[in-house]
Amino acid sequence: MQTEKYDLAIIGAGPAGMMAALRASECGAMVVLLEKNSTPGIKLLMTGKERCNITNSEPDLRKFADNLGKNGKFLLNALYHFGIKETIDFFHKNNLQTKTERGGRVFPESDRAKDVQGLFLRLIKKNKITLLTDCRIKKISRRQNRIEKIIFDNSGIKAENYLLSTGGLSYPRTGSTGEGYVWARQMGHTIIKPEPALTPVLVKERWVKELEGLSLKNVRISIYQDNKKQDDRFGEALFTGSGLSGPIILDMSKSIGRLLVNGEADIFIDFKPALDFKVLDKRILHDLEEYGNKSIKNILSELLPKKLIPVILELAGIDPKRKGHSITKEERKKLRLLLKEFPLTVEGLSGFNKAIITTGGVSLKEIDPKTMRSRIIKNLYFAGEILDLDGPTGGYNLQVCWSTGYLAGESAAKSTVFHT
Repeated sequence: MQTEKYDLAIIGAGPAGMMAALRASECGAMVVLLEKNSTPGIKLLMTGKERCNITNSEPDLRKFADNLGKNGKFLLNALYHFGIKETIDFFHKNNLQTKTERGGRVFPESDRAKDVQGLFLRLIKKNKITLLTDCRIKKISRRQNRIEKIIFDNSGIKAENYLLSTGGLSYPRTGSTGEGYVWARQMGHTIIKPEPALTPVLVKERWVKELEGLSLKNVRISIYQDNKKQDDRFGEALFTGSGLSGPIILDMSKSIGRLLVNGEADIFIDFKPALDFKVLDKRILHDLEEYGNKSIKNILSELLPKKLIPVILELAGIDPKRKGHSITKEERKKLRLLLKEFPLTVEGLSGFNKAIITTGGVSLKEIDPKTMRSRIIKNLYFAGEILDLDGPTGGYNLQVCWSTGYLAGESAAKSTVFHT
């Protein structure tokens, strides 16, 4: 068997793996980047609706980390080493200009995820990083607490250090099929159960199909279980053919998934969060009196999206053709309630096929946050989505990849006795 030797072998050429390869090569390491797909960075092409939400411009790094939940503190070392400013500077330095949109979301000026992928492909070539695509690993061989080599069908790769950046289980068609978890577990690492995160929510009400494609802005969505509010968010959402998606829902999906383990959960949408019940009732009454000779479906067009009106009226038991002046106080009360507490019953989550990221992964207790090195295997590093570290929508998860990849690549290179 022919065995090639490198300073650092990186398994997984997603955003974290590519960033790690570039940084390690800048530090003088001879790097090989192994990718199971025919080209690196395929998942990058799908992020931010194919626009690639590179990062979030949140200036306070501690606040940035807090947005990742209880595990966020783990990221602080990597963020202070290579944070939001350094990430944006990296892209600008390499001739990819960025723009910042609502919520601090940072995108390429071109709105093309392909430009981000192209930048990395150019730099990989420029830095003389060995890239092996369509790469199927048969085994990772180790002796005691060190990896010895990576074995393919008829060849092998030996390196002084190794880095796992194989991603999670989300969007499996991009190659994220969980081998990294298997290899990490075989080497003694604990895997926190991977679950889909940032995923659409499915509801039991079949009539939701009538609202498919309806985009909601400035709404408040609350999640209840056993009549107790568990979570609520304000912002944008979207009706799908089987439930809800959009920023609010994706960010809440993780907590919804955890609630479902204990039983049923309900969603309530407040279409008019700026108006309390009393003010909204006055507004509806005013419109009914002002336009009393018009049909109720036309009167409500001033208050609601056109697509939503037939559903609201059907749930309220009101004929859409009824004149405004004929609507009773009780019917007005039903309308008001539906506008403030539109009810849906959660059936489940869409799963890994539609999840943007994976929550769970390699336990952070077994990784040194200052270097991203394994506390179990002396020459193994981790970066990216394989870690038990995830955040909300808005560029947070790609920043996890850039920061951990950069730190892991640099740490691995600095601990290497370079080949001559």
